[in-house]
Amino acid sequence: MADKNSPKKHGKSGETREDRLKAALKANMARRKAQAKARATSGDKAGKDEG
Repeated sequence: MADKNSPKKHGKSGETREDRLKAALKANMARRKAQAKARATSGDKAGKDEG
């Protein structure tokens, strides 16, 4: 029953969460882009050896 009396945090916490999610998404996309670029360059060399 104590949960009903505790104030819920809205407002700024939502904005900071959005900022954190936005930053995490940006970092993830940059990391994936770098991985794809690395695979493309190493894939050309490795692909010739396998085939």
